[in-house]
Amino acid sequence: MAFSTHKQQQYLPNLYGATAAPPPTPSAQPNHHNATSGAAVDALSKLLHRLPPTLSLPKRRSSPSATTSPPTLSFSDPNLNHLLLSSASELGFFQLINHDIPSQLANSAETESLSLFDLARDQKESCFPKNWPVGFDADDEEEDGDGKGESFCLDAACSTESTDLSLSSLREFTRALEKLGLKIIDTLANAMGFENPIGEDPARFCSLMWISESLHGDRDKPSGGFYPYVIGLQYQIRSQKYSLLKDSGLVSVSPQVDSIMVTLGDIAQVWSNGKVSKVRGRPVACLGDGNSGRCISMSLLVTLPINSRVRPLLPKVIDEEDQGIGEEDESEACGNKEEQEKRLFNSFSFEDYAWRVHHESYLFKDPLDRYRI
Repeated sequence: MAFSTHKQQQYLPNLYGATAAPPPTPSAQPNHHNATSGAAVDALSKLLHRLPPTLSLPKRRSSPSATTSPPTLSFSDPNLNHLLLSSASELGFFQLINHDIPSQLANSAETESLSLFDLARDQKESCFPKNWPVGFDADDEEEDGDGKGESFCLDAACSTESTDLSLSSLREFTRALEKLGLKIIDTLANAMGFENPIGEDPARFCSLMWISESLHGDRDKPSGGFYPYVIGLQYQIRSQKYSLLKDSGLVSVSPQVDSIMVTLGDIAQVWSNGKVSKVRGRPVACLGDGNSGRCISMSLLVTLPINSRVRPLLPKVIDEEDQGIGEEDESEACGNKEEQEKRLFNSFSFEDYAWRVHHESYLFKDPLDRYRI
């Protein structure tokens, strides 16, 4: 899968807003009387009232609340559409059970993935050259190059420049997750009443397998950074807690073993015209400082080709530019008011958005805000 090159730009978001000038220093007055404690409190109160109003500082992300179990869905459930719509609109994530991906395949894929982190640094860079977003990435500045904060982003074929690496299980595992992800997207599109823009046309989507080594301690941002996606899938090989970044803050979840945790991304939210709740980025494993075990995350992201444009896809979405319709069309539109809604997002370039999301701060501000109408 080829990705176009893009000149890196410097994005320096002003997270803290404009600050007001400090208050003027009170004039020094000669003290002719002994100050009482009440007078001191009164003077302090007056001084505080002269301070500037509360600054527009971003809210610090609070620690995840109590760990919860994601809603459980199954394709064999006769109420699947109802449960899917409920989970998608209220939470943006769920766990899928009774799927057809064997645990043996997931374990074999994990073994092959672990072997990648055992390679020497120069081998990692030569076998998986950086061609954003694909390739090897290391957060050296934060982790001092000690092997932590490393990640591999692979295409659906798990391509590598080395002929010595055997990634057959990882490749099969990636394809299986991709197939399941496309099925979920199709089911959700039908349940929401719009045509699936992907279908099974390989030119309309691409899949990325993101493998990252989990870090100890609390961490909001996954190693490798963020990348926009439609749907994310992660097989639960063992009991593990994860932190999900929602628009409202962090959520801690613990999916069932052998289930597949599914998260809906920013592209799904735009497609649904805001009806789908999203998860920002990939799930982050919660290891804690006392956990010395080794843990990696294998997340399959079903996303879009780099040259795509993103826009709402709900039926009969009315754009402000489409108000000048003919009388016949207007009559038909008036008879279907219940199916009409105004577009909540402007269309935008996926490449520009992906580059901005990957390089800007993603924790305090929703990157989709700039496209909302």
